[in-house]
Amino acid sequence: MGIAEEWLKYAPKPRPLSGREKWNVFLSYRSVDRAWVLNLYDLLQELGHTVFLDQVALKAGDPLIDKLQEALTASQAGVLIWSTATGESKWVSKEYQTLERRATNNEDFQFVPIRLDRSSLPEFAANRIFLDFADYPDGPNGGELLRLLHAIAGRPLSQEAARFAAGQDEAAKQAVNKVNAAIANGNEKRLRELFEMGGLPWRISAALGCKAAEGLTKLGRNDEAIAMLSQVEAQFPRAIRPQQLRALALARRAVRTKNVEDLDIAQEILGELYSAGERDPETLGIYARTWMDRHNLDGNELSLRRSRDLYAEAFEGTKGDYYTGINAAAKSVFLGTTEDLKRADAYASRVLEVAGTKECPGDYWKTASVAEALLIRKDYAAAGKIYLAAVTMAPKEIGSHESTWGQARRLMAKLGATNEEQAAVQKAFAHLMKGA
Repeated sequence: MGIAEEWLKYAPKPRPLSGREKWNVFLSYRSVDRAWVLNLYDLLQELGHTVFLDQVALKAGDPLIDKLQEALTASQAGVLIWSTATGESKWVSKEYQTLERRATNNEDFQFVPIRLDRSSLPEFAANRIFLDFADYPDGPNGGELLRLLHAIAGRPLSQEAARFAAGQDEAAKQAVNKVNAAIANGNEKRLRELFEMGGLPWRISAALGCKAAEGLTKLGRNDEAIAMLSQVEAQFPRAIRPQQLRALALARRAVRTKNVEDLDIAQEILGELYSAGERDPETLGIYARTWMDRHNLDGNELSLRRSRDLYAEAFEGTKGDYYTGINAAAKSVFLGTTEDLKRADAYASRVLEVAGTKECPGDYWKTASVAEALLIRKDYAAAGKIYLAAVTMAPKEIGSHESTWGQARRLMAKLGATNEEQAAVQKAFAHLMKGA
C-alpha cells in the first residue's frame, strides 16, 4: 500500500548518491527523542532515502567518534533534532557547530535543524531557522514534513506544493488532537473509529496509527491494538515502530492470558529485528521485556538474566536513557545476589541523575520510572508520592497503572519492605483495589 499517492507527488525524491557519498541523510538526536526519530527514520526509508541512524548503522565495538565523523562526511544532509527534553545544551551546541561547519565547507551539504517543542531555542542557534514540529510530538506529519523533505533535497517548494503543505498543516494537527483527546478520555471506541475513517495524515507515515494503537495498549485493549498494528504494518512494511509496538502488545496480552504462543510470536518479531541489526534501545528494551515475561511464566533464572543483560546493554549504549536503566536496575533486584543488588542501586542512582527526583508533568512513564528508582533505593515515602503524581496525570491509563503497581509490588517483596513501607506506595494505587 505505502504512502498516499496524492501526497507523494509533492515530495521530492532523494538526491542520487555520487562519489564518496554513502548516506542521503544523517540524523543527529538524543535518546530521549528516539521514538519520534524512529518514526522519521521509518518515513525517510519508505521514501527511498539512505539514512544514517547511529543505533542502527553502528555495531558494538565500533569507534564512535571516528564512525560518526566518517558518516557525516559521507552524507548529503544532516538533520539535528532538538528539544528541551534533551537537557544537555553542551551536546546540542557541539552537534550544531559540527553540522554548521560541514554546511559552510560544502555548499552542497544541507543542514536542517528541527525542534520538537516551542520552548526558546538555545542562544547559539538563534541565527538559523528551525523547522517546527511542536504540533507533532509522536512523529513528523503535516506541511512541515514536506518542508523538511524539500530542505533535505536542497529544493524550494513550488507554489502548488506550498499551498498543499499549508492545507496539510491544519488537517494533520486536527488528526493528532483527536487521537490525543480519545486517549486522554479513555475512549477506545473513538480510537478505532478515527483509525477506520483515516484520511491523508494517516496515510503519510505510520506515526498516527502507532499513536492510536499505543493508546489502545495503554488502555488495556491489547487485542484491538494488535489488529490495528497489523494493518499499519501492511501499509508501511518497512517501518520498524509498528513491529515494535505489536510485539509489545502481544507480550502484554501474554501476561494477561498466560498464552505462551503470543510470547513466542513477540520474540520472533523482535529476534528478526535484532538479527537484522536493529539494536536501538527501543528494540532491545522490548526484547528484554519479553525475556522477563518468559521468566515469569517458566521461572527460569537464565531468562531473567538475559532480560537484565539486554536492558544493561541498551543503557550502557545510551546512558541518558532512563527507560532501559530503570529496567536494568529492577531486573538486578530480582536476581537478588549481593553483587546484583549493588548493580541495582548503581543503576537506580544513574536513572535519578538522568530523570531527576521529581514528577515530570505530562509524562506518565518517566514519572513512574523516577518513583521506581526511589523505591529501589528504598526511599519508599518519596516513591509513593511520585507514583501518586504519575497516576493522577494519567487517570484513564488503567493498563499502565496495573503494570506499574505489579512491578512495584514485586520489587518491594524482593527488597524486604515492611508493611508500613509497602503501604506508603500502595496508596497511589488504591483505585485498583476497589472491587478486587
